[in-house]
Amino acid sequence: MTAPVPGPLDLESALRALGYESFRPGQREAIETILADGRLLLVAPTGGGKSLTYQLPASLLPGTTLVVSPLIALMNDQVRALQARGVAATYLASTVEPAEASRRLAALARGELKLVYVAPERLALAGFQGLLQSLSCPLVVIDEAHCISEWGHDFRPEYLQIGDLLANLPGVRVMACTATATPLVRDEILARLGLPPETPQILRGFARPNLRLRACELVGRGRERDAAVDALLAEALGSATAPRGAAIVYAPTRRDSEAESDRLSGLGWRAGAYHAGRNRDDREHVQTEFSEKRLDVVVATNAFGMGIDRADVRAVIHLAPPGSIEAYYQEVGRAGRDGEEAFGLLLVASDDPPRRRRLLEMDRGEGELRPEILQHKWSLYLELLQWAQGGSCRHDAILRYFGDEAETLHGCGRCDVCERLVEPDERDEAERTEIVRKALSAVARVSGRFGMRAAVNLLRGVKDDRLSRSGLDRTKTAGILAEHSDEWLMRLLGRFVTAGWVGFDGDERPLVRLTALGREVMRAERPARILLPPQTTRARPAGGRSRASRSAEVAASLDEAGARVFEALRAWRQSAARREGIPAYVVAHDRTLREIAELRPVTVEQLSFVWGFGPAKRERFGREIVEVVRGVA
Repeated sequence: MTAPVPGPLDLESALRALGYESFRPGQREAIETILADGRLLLVAPTGGGKSLTYQLPASLLPGTTLVVSPLIALMNDQVRALQARGVAATYLASTVEPAEASRRLAALARGELKLVYVAPERLALAGFQGLLQSLSCPLVVIDEAHCISEWGHDFRPEYLQIGDLLANLPGVRVMACTATATPLVRDEILARLGLPPETPQILRGFARPNLRLRACELVGRGRERDAAVDALLAEALGSATAPRGAAIVYAPTRRDSEAESDRLSGLGWRAGAYHAGRNRDDREHVQTEFSEKRLDVVVATNAFGMGIDRADVRAVIHLAPPGSIEAYYQEVGRAGRDGEEAFGLLLVASDDPPRRRRLLEMDRGEGELRPEILQHKWSLYLELLQWAQGGSCRHDAILRYFGDEAETLHGCGRCDVCERLVEPDERDEAERTEIVRKALSAVARVSGRFGMRAAVNLLRGVKDDRLSRSGLDRTKTAGILAEHSDEWLMRLLGRFVTAGWVGFDGDERPLVRLTALGREVMRAERPARILLPPQTTRARPAGGRSRASRSAEVAASLDEAGARVFEALRAWRQSAARREGIPAYVVAHDRTLREIAELRPVTVEQLSFVWGFGPAKRERFGREIVEVVRGVA
């Protein structure tokens, strides 16, 4: 039985006492839930204000609140902030000197503290457990609660002890907090903590529309990767001499983090490397320099970022995919915490999957991963690759992954996929819509009966005994997309899965299923907003338009002088792309060139009126473009 709340509580006064003027969305609801129900699983984004939801109750409830957290940097920062506001708080971790730890334990035993943060390893100490049972502890908070799940992206065995701790503290309130957790992981969190299935769950703030999410498939690493990083840093931060904020670059290995930090430093950026191979003093130095804005870029392994509270991070770049969508969204969520525009760029190379598999196999060889856990982690990684290759809005795909349908945006308009969907050099919208609806009609035919392969065979009109026996090979859907290859159609249906239009039923032999959302798209009740896979396995069919012909159509829509400027700009774009070592569309889309050709600017400042040409691009290419226009117009 949870202890009752001691009398009426004035949340507004308590909020002001902690130095805040108002609650953020969802904070009051979470506080009232934990006070009234005594149980809460809170899933909210990094930087979304989770800390206040337990710090405020802790300041009101009698006794000492225990916060279990693996983030030593976060403990240190939050304890200092609480002490500055007059709240008695401390933390216990391996970094605290023995004499100081003894002093803090004595203060805890005397009941002098309102909050104590502890690393999960300390829970294994019998003496500490005995001390807790002798205290008045009204609330236990488990931060980064996803670490308790073997099926999550950041499992930590020491978290498994927390359930036993709670069992020995009857009547204590329990709040589990995490930034990223799928429905499966949320269920496991409750089970391992010994909380009932009906425990209140609050999910909020997953949507981050201020983030411009992008993914780029690289042919190689080397120069192409460097060019992509440099282009985004220039777009997000401007120049190295006067940057507009900061960036975090995540590297797959310690060696990569050191090499990229050196490269960026050589280009004039105030950059530093952070990874577990550096000693503690060096890591703390990099962290402090970044937090206090004496470093603009940190290149790090995933050991960096937890507990960092810098609001002006304008870009998060992944040099290679992390282990899962959960890990990716937690890391990219460190950008744009001030609500202003920020960028997330995920780079994917052909050798990334075998490298990731090799790392997982190495862990398994050391006895750390059971075969089923290894396969699960591999599946999590493949889901991230599917997201990177998917052709639907990147934000909506992530929100669906976390089960947060309420916040889906139906197209954010800001990610690379949404931007490409409105480009004039994309496949004609009517043609794209027709292909999508034809493909969905095949899924509808086999829905709940056969798997994905049957749908592809139906679309291609190839012989399939299952289709013959069911009579589906005699429907008007048979062969309706016969001009496309097996590979292309499988990739297309894979994008439908990412978009939430297609799902699966069953385990060992999953049957494909058309979802309600997919049915709406098929029936033209919802737009078919998705990018089709690139055509790499066949020539474009008769009637299809090549990129050159589409560009010719754009030129034809301009007057004579505009058409000359447009063609000159296209030639310049190709030259600039080769010089910079980046794709032509990164330099400028056809829509951008068309608007320049219509405007025919005579000054760099006039480019500010052109779509897709922000301050960074004006600084980088503006003078060249004006010279091209002047030379032709």
